[in-house]
Amino acid sequence: MLIGTGCSSLGLGQRTPTPSPVIKTASAGSTVLGEYLLLLQKLVQGTPSEQAEIVAKAQRDYDVAPTPSRELKLALILGTPGHPVANLARAQGLLRELMANPEMLLPAERALTFLELSLIDDHLTLEAENRRLQNDAVRADQQRMANANHRLQAELDENARLRRELEEARAKLDAIANIERSLNERKPGSTGR
Repeated sequence: MLIGTGCSSLGLGQRTPTPSPVIKTASAGSTVLGEYLLLLQKLVQGTPSEQAEIVAKAQRDYDVAPTPSRELKLALILGTPGHPVANLARAQGLLRELMANPEMLLPAERALTFLELSLIDDHLTLEAENRRLQNDAVRADQQRMANANHRLQAELDENARLRRELEEARAKLDAIANIERSLNERKPGSTGR
């Protein structure tokens, strides 16, 4: 009996559990980042049909199974300028969703998500500021034009008033000249009587 228990305690009759594979997150992260960067390079350098295919595949993959990695891939594609389907606002929304649960991403994906989100935030802020400045410039130009038109109209009105006054003054001078002429014409005749 001692022999039977001795063997079992030595583990001769049992298998040792196989250790789970060791995943190096740094290696996995760099592999994933490399794949994302290659995809974005293909997107930027591709023809319009290749770009459309890349975007459609990423959207399909996300629609089928919206995993964090697929959501990040779609956000990166939508957030990359230079193709017709670029949509920074939607990319920003997807990236914000990912940042709400960062533990679902690999550390490298988290860093990429944070970096891309800050770039898109900055870009959208600059676009909004640019639109505001353009609107302000248009409004200022319209105000300057309205002021210039108002001054021009005031000058035209003043010129018209001065012309009327000049015409009235000429008419009075002509009337005075006519009166003087008629008086001068009567004087020689009246002295002769």
